Amino acid sequence: MMRYYFTLFVLALCAVLHAQPNEVDLRSDDSGIRLTVDGQDFMINGMNWDYFPVGTNYNYSLWNQSDNFVKAALDAEMGLLKNMGVNAIRVYTGIPAKWITYIYENYGIYTMLNHSFGRYGLTIDGAWVGITDYANPKAQELLLAEVSAMATEYKNTPGLLLFLLGNENNYGLISGIRGANVGSIALYPNPAKDQITLDLTKLSSSEELQVQFIAVDGRVVAESSYSDFASKETIDVSSLSTGIYIVEMRTAEAKWLTKFIKE
Repeated sequence: MMRYYFTLFVLALCAVLHAQPNEVDLRSDDSGIRLTVDGQDFMINGMNWDYFPVGTNYNYSLWNQSDNFVKAALDAEMGLLKNMGVNAIRVYTGIPAKWITYIYENYGIYTMLNHSFGRYGLTIDGAWVGITDYANPKAQELLLAEVSAMATEYKNTPGLLLFLLGNENNYGLISGIRGANVGSIALYPNPAKDQITLDLTKLSSSEELQVQFIAVDGRVVAESSYSDFASKETIDVSSLSTGIYIVEMRTAEAKWLTKFIKE
């Protein structure tokens, strides 16, 4: 009987120790700055990862499926990644903490959890804003609340390596000269099915605005031009095929690229 209880105690202790979160740190010395995990230097061999079965679109979420389905999908995917030498994946918010731990405990792969941080726009006071104005107090309040909630939800999750905020690409950013205003164009709603609104009321430019919708294969599938910068223009997108497009807006003074999803 003593041996039985001792065995149970050891198994329980091992389970508790195995589920402990890792200690992740940045250390700086004369050799530079390095990432450490549990006191050991850690080199990230990572990749972006998501899961969309053939025939699904951006509305699909693996995490809304049954646990058995999620487990089978992760087992198939993570086994391949482990064999490739991947030790960390970048995943956007939405993945339940239990699956972060499952991936780590079964395949030794950490998760870098990415919050877009308004990178593709925000919904403020019930209205979609295509370009986030980070100087807007309401945007600041919303974003800080979201990332604080994320940090609280995933705190001490075994397998969580780090948080990422924003995105590495420059879609949606305005780069301009001669006084072009950052955040001066808004396009909404996004996604959309029939029509979208192009808000030019804050655009300051003396040049005509050219707008192009570019498909993923590089083809320009729709284009138009505007010169009335005190207006809100309606664009008919009903003829576009369902999918993802890059909207390029350009004047002689500035260029803006953003992602648009056609439902």
